[in-house]
Parts: sequence; structure tokens; C-alpha cells
Amino acid sequence: MKFPRLLLPSALLLACTLSACGGGTTAASPSPSPSPSAAAEDTAQEQSGVLSVFTATELNDQAVDQSILADYDLTMINVWGTFCPPCKEEMPALAELHTEYADQGFQIVGIVSDVLNQDGTLNPEQVEEARTIAEGSGVTYTNLLPSESLYPILGQIYALPSTFFVDSEGNQVGKFYMGAKTKDQWAAVIEETLEEVQ
Repeated sequence: MKFPRLLLPSALLLACTLSACGGGTTAASPSPSPSPSAAAEDTAQEQSGVLSVFTATELNDQAVDQSILADYDLTMINVWGTFCPPCKEEMPALAELHTEYADQGFQIVGIVSDVLNQDGTLNPEQVEEARTIAEGSGVTYTNLLPSESLYPILGQIYALPSTFFVDSEGNQVGKFYMGAKTKDQWAAVIEETLEEVQ
């Protein structure tokens, strides 16, 4: 399933409310109006790929952009929340898969969906909780914090965890998955999707 027309960032609030995980977030999602620069970036994403152009900060405070995809044939994008038990339960398996498939041109990148205040600023306590969860799960892969250029993606997530795949240029590959899977189930999906890009 390809992402449909990009939605307003305020849809993220609805996404968290309707999460398959049950329970709510402790930090609300932003609902700013798209700025002209965001609209231009949205158009660039729509024309070239879902993650062809973006900037964000990772959990370790490093600035990153789409170049983190360039060295990998396939990147699994896993959108998760600190409040979501299924998200946290599958993270150790994802950490293992990230390592086990690294020599096949594969990586995992997480996006933490629930670390923003109502005004769109990062909530330091939520960010620290996300770091604790990732470290406790053995996660060594990159986890991105929400940014303006990621709002269009996050605004289309209606259940957590949600997972999709992109190629080295940020184009979506394969299907969109809602809900957690076992390590073996994800391994089968990864192998099938790798075949599409190699």
C-alpha cells in the first residue's frame, strides 16, 4: 500500500488516540498548520518518495537526513510509541534482526511517535523514556524523533507499531504493516522485501 495524499500533522493526535496498543500518550501531538516550507517539502516527498527528503534528530541528539538510507538496499521503518506494549515487546527481536541482516544491505530505523508536547516541542521526559526503552531492549539502530518533515508520515499512522520499508532513495517498497510480529515473521517479510530491491 502506498501512502495516500499526505495528511495534516494534526492527524497524529487521532493516530495515537486510536492506537492498537490501547492507552493514550502522556504527551500530546502537535497540530501546527503546515508552513510554506513544509508544503514544499511535502510536495518533494510526494513526487520522489516517502522518505526521499527529510531532516530529523535521533535519540542520541545527532542530526540526520535522508543520507542515512543511501548505503542500504532496504530500510525497515518502525513507528512506535513509549506507551505501546506491543511496540516494546517486539523491539529486542528487531534489534537482533538489524544485526543479523546488516551484511545483506538491510537496516532498521525507528521513529518515536509520542515525544512531543502540545506546542510541537520535544518533551525531555518522554525522550528520556524512549532512550531508556531502546537501550533496555538492546536497540543499536537509529531512532528518529518527530520533526516537521516527518509529520506527513506520522499523520497517516493509525495504529502502533506501524512498519513500512524504503529503498536507498527513500521510495516505499512492499507493503505497509500494522501491529507487532515475531522475529520469525519479520525475518520472512524482510527476506521477501529484500528480493524486491536486490
